Amino acid sequence: MISMELYEYVKETYPNICQISASRDGEVFCRETWNGYSFANKVHAASVTKSIIGLLIGIAIEKRLIESENAKVLDFFSNYSIKRGERTIQEITLHHLLTMTAPYKFKSEPWTKVCTSENWTKEVLDLLGGRKGLTGDFKYSTLGIQILSAIITKVSQMPTIEFANKYLFEPLGIERRQSISVHSKEEHIEFVTSKSPKKAVWYCDSSGIASAGFGLCLSADEMLKIGQMCLDKGIYGYKRVVSAEWIERMLSPKVSCGEKFGYMKYGYLWWIVDEEKQIFSAIGDGGNIIYINGAKNIVVSITSTFKPLVFDRIEFIQKHIEPLAGVQ
Repeated sequence: MISMELYEYVKETYPNICQISASRDGEVFCRETWNGYSFANKVHAASVTKSIIGLLIGIAIEKRLIESENAKVLDFFSNYSIKRGERTIQEITLHHLLTMTAPYKFKSEPWTKVCTSENWTKEVLDLLGGRKGLTGDFKYSTLGIQILSAIITKVSQMPTIEFANKYLFEPLGIERRQSISVHSKEEHIEFVTSKSPKKAVWYCDSSGIASAGFGLCLSADEMLKIGQMCLDKGIYGYKRVVSAEWIERMLSPKVSCGEKFGYMKYGYLWWIVDEEKQIFSAIGDGGNIIYINGAKNIVVSITSTFKPLVFDRIEFIQKHIEPLAGVQ
């Protein structure tokens, strides 16, 4: 559905792209694959996972399993023993986790310590807080939001994956996800960096709690459905999946992210690319992206194999994919 010239351009210039799906007004105008991938194959979507967690928290609030995003984190972990002298953690809310403004007692994320532990949630809770208090500063964390997945599991009394299957994936016609876990650092790295197609899985810790910051495997077609549902204010196939109120709150800017993040703003685990033009994105490592342009009624999804420091997907979409929709 694209020209041979564009197909070859993507192949040469963006060699890790596997799938592209794009629609305008709900009608697909661009759909293509590269690198031997089929449309049915899944790719590790990396931090796009975070944005899915953002949707699931909204669903949990709508179902009154969670009072609101202003609920305090420790309200869900009554048996957690607060470390001596730690005060900040007692004031941290879901809002802080959703906006990446929660404080942590680390400079760089302790991947090995957390991911080799038997209880990721406890390890992350131990890292939450600190002497500086609630500064409101944006601190992007993949491991830190693991707490949100544990909360979904607690309040719903079902694994996060099953909650997602029942209330998000199945209503969107997306294949049920299955859990997958690994047993060594080497297997973890292989899962994240492998260029081979993935199955319909979601990475979990050793206790079966789905990873909140990464680990969900999706196809571009599936990501397109998620983006279309968000564009349509929570409606898909004439059925409500997520409340319109939550979609609006989720995609409203809460914090500015600075030069390192392209001066974008952040909502609830979604990026606000351009508030005036209603452009929002779920963005993952390697260039995985769900791109929503509300002003043009366009949704674009791209899956890609792992490649560090890919920051050009939005520019690529606006320059090469959006024009195919025939709108200015």
